[in-house]
Amino acid sequence: MDSRTAAYILDQIGDLLELTGAPRFNARAYQKAARAVLALGADDLAPLLRSGELKKTPAVGPATLAVVLELVETGESSYLDRLTQSTPPGLVEMARVPGLGIAKVSLIHRELGAETLEDLEAAARDGRLAKVKGFGPKTAERVLAGIAFAREAGKKTLLHRGFAQALVLQEQVQRHPDVIEAIIAGSIRRVTEIVEAIDIVAVCSADPFAVAKSFASAPAVKEAVENGPSICIRYIDDVRMNLTCARPEEAAVALWKSTGSAEHIKEITAHAAIRKIRLDGLSLVDSRGIAASLDSEAAFFGELGLEDIPPELREGMGEVTAGAKQSLPDLVKSEDIRGALHNHTSWSDGGASIAEMALAAQALGWSYIGISDHSQFAFYAGGMKRDKVLRQHEEIDELNSRMKEFRILKGCECDILPSGNLDYEDDTLDLFDYIVGSVHSQFKMEGSVMTARVLRAMDDPRLTVLGHATGRLLLSRKGYDIDIDAVIDRAAESGVAIELNADPYRLDLDWRHCRQARDKGVKIAIGPDAHSADSLENVEMGVGLARKAWCTRSDVLNTLTWRQVVAFAKARRS
Repeated sequence: MDSRTAAYILDQIGDLLELTGAPRFNARAYQKAARAVLALGADDLAPLLRSGELKKTPAVGPATLAVVLELVETGESSYLDRLTQSTPPGLVEMARVPGLGIAKVSLIHRELGAETLEDLEAAARDGRLAKVKGFGPKTAERVLAGIAFAREAGKKTLLHRGFAQALVLQEQVQRHPDVIEAIIAGSIRRVTEIVEAIDIVAVCSADPFAVAKSFASAPAVKEAVENGPSICIRYIDDVRMNLTCARPEEAAVALWKSTGSAEHIKEITAHAAIRKIRLDGLSLVDSRGIAASLDSEAAFFGELGLEDIPPELREGMGEVTAGAKQSLPDLVKSEDIRGALHNHTSWSDGGASIAEMALAAQALGWSYIGISDHSQFAFYAGGMKRDKVLRQHEEIDELNSRMKEFRILKGCECDILPSGNLDYEDDTLDLFDYIVGSVHSQFKMEGSVMTARVLRAMDDPRLTVLGHATGRLLLSRKGYDIDIDAVIDRAAESGVAIELNADPYRLDLDWRHCRQARDKGVKIAIGPDAHSADSLENVEMGVGLARKAWCTRSDVLNTLTWRQVVAFAKARRS
């Protein structure tokens, strides 16, 4: 029994437990165990069971260990069988429709007998869903839109999950005796927010065709399509891997080709043709038929008269032209980041104290952290009234008095109210070093009304950063209807920074709009939207998306010192 198959079964158990109304912690235990078992990357779990290593694995408890033991001994899970027999399989798919969830799916199943997405869609169209208690015609319309959204999302996954899967597959490929190096490529290397398949390049010491073919019979493979030295694999859990195998002298072209978008590859191919160079398989061949000797991607681009184009930029959006002119930007780097502003603590809905967040920020090498707990309107998230704000500021003052070469800034994630006002009186707003303003309510406003709401908030001189500007949740909820062009133009006029919210479920502002804002001189604030010490590390993904948006160090607010950040905020108020 291999790790991937066992993890898939544990995850299925977790989903079904959630659907049957089991306590949430019970379902989560199986889902966490699934991730832990997958990370082991073992082709055979039996030795790990015998040695006791599996029992010591964090998140694998007695119940989940018993499931794995049965899988190793019999290849099946009787627990999953029992759950499956009592739960229509389509209910899990229905629960993934935005706006539904477990409770509503159970109600629909009970009232209408719907067991599949098709059943749900039919009920929404013929009026039966609208008659179910708690629904209605408008809700039925939203469910229809949600079904379309769920189908469009398909088997796509978020960047952070795709990256975790890629590390497991990279290790699996690396273990092959004829693989010198396995390299993650494709959309993950380009840092795209949504991942459809995981691309790996294997640099081989033996025949690439034979190496590629050997992966077709690997554990947990559901389907494999071979194409010479490349193979497309779909695993039992529907994770897809595109594996390209290449000899060392072919590796540079293979890595470039497996990384770039279709448009980037098209533009590079056209550029090469102008220089009388052609791509022949995994080689660059000149007009005399001589293949270039390439030991790196930099050499590949150099052979074409181009600067070395960073992977994040390979989208066919001007990078080839800029590379030919030697005018690619010097992109922002993780080490340029000095702090972050969008962070929550136990004063609202965060899970760590201010001191714990500050220590975690110092461990990342930052020189400051901004604390931006929720304002009073967000009562559901522990939003702070004025008296609580004053007590929090006293704690920050006391902590700052004891810290050397580090600063805690007094901020707030202030709700942008439906009226467009910020969620405090002026005298309270003036207490903060900076303010992140965000929409957290009434997402269904008409576009013109929502746009006017946000623009009005941006006209308030106390607003420093516009938070998660479109309100999207990737693969779950589309952003609200808003004229993002007008928002970016107003930010450029008024000096408001726009957040690149680095929460992996948001990544909002979208990198395409982020580039648009950057081109208009808008400062980009990479915000982790951290609700724990660990989630401060979201900034790393934010840096990747900022690079994708062509941002340099000077474009990013977080590269400033804390004094410069405070001065930036004060400049708007003057």
